[in-house]
Amino acid sequence: MRKHFLPFSRPSISEEEIAAVAEVLRSGWITTGPKSAEFEKEFRGYCGAEGAVALASATAGMHLLLQALGIGPGDEVVTPAMTWVSTVNLIVLAGATPVFADVDRETLMTTAALIEPCLSARTRLIVPVHFAGAAADMAPIRRLAAARGIPLVEDAAHAAGTEYQGKRIGRSGTAIFSFHPIKNMTTGEGGMFCSDDPELLERVRRLKFHGLGVDAFDRSMQGRSPQAEVQEPGYKYNLTDIAAVLGLGQLRRLDGFIAKRAELARRYAERLAEVPEILPLAVPPWPMRHAWHLYIVRLDIERAGMGRDEFMAELKKRNIGTGLHFRAVHQQKHYRQALGLPPGALPATEWNSDRICSLPLFPAMEMEDVDDVVAAVKEVLSR
Repeated sequence: MRKHFLPFSRPSISEEEIAAVAEVLRSGWITTGPKSAEFEKEFRGYCGAEGAVALASATAGMHLLLQALGIGPGDEVVTPAMTWVSTVNLIVLAGATPVFADVDRETLMTTAALIEPCLSARTRLIVPVHFAGAAADMAPIRRLAAARGIPLVEDAAHAAGTEYQGKRIGRSGTAIFSFHPIKNMTTGEGGMFCSDDPELLERVRRLKFHGLGVDAFDRSMQGRSPQAEVQEPGYKYNLTDIAAVLGLGQLRRLDGFIAKRAELARRYAERLAEVPEILPLAVPPWPMRHAWHLYIVRLDIERAGMGRDEFMAELKKRNIGTGLHFRAVHQQKHYRQALGLPPGALPATEWNSDRICSLPLFPAMEMEDVDDVVAAVKEVLSR
């Protein structure tokens, strides 16, 4: 058994990034300022996006999007239940109704064919989710949304650096990224809103900082104009320069992070092929670059003779950390009671929700760490 605990995720922060944060702290300008503006520019360039707005979180981006689109009571938003609860929470808090599309059982991502039956005259938005670093098959989903005249936003919280059909996620359409510490790159907490819709970008930028008609930082002013006026009520969702300068360093290393994660994922795939009780997610067949944000497996609970929660607890006893991404939203206590979906309503989602487990995956891991995880998995299952 390992002597030291192996977490399922750990951010990779370099000494250069620590020094850059310290430099910002000493500069006297630590809130939204020149580094935030630079981070937006660099991330926009990395993705090939037409515009980008740095935010305090991806959740903030979804909140601003819903408000910018005027989504509220009587409206429906179609999204998978196999996702983190933040998106659905915001839909409900806006007064709208979430409508859940099922997912492909092997990729955990929804498809145009699964979305289409969920659409109605009240559908105001479709939110597909790129999962674990893989890209959803967006071309058919985009065609469906365009044919129905329904706005589309990509939940790209797992997809910094992910590519689809030779283009990085965020290059076209609208996408929202997360920089939480477990993601492929981090700003501590933070997010980025990318879009090719200039009016939507302008509205989100205004709403993120109290509804002012100018950004929180203007290079020509070396700050914000003291005469700036509120155009509409807004929020306080801006990203600080402390966070942004960390994001700049992380962005420069992102492709290297992804390359190392891919090596670790290949090792997992080779070693776990020896364990019939473990079913890794399928890599989608369409052209894409997987960013390997997470390495998710499913436990064959019938063959293993134990449940997923017991499996995770036994791994922890052996100093192996795991994660759960995710318990399906409609199976969370509030949504079980509020929505009352019957068992079996989302069969592929529910099957996976009972079996998924995220194994350790982060750039500082070595191949020997993967071997330790697989050895612990085998030991637990041998019981």
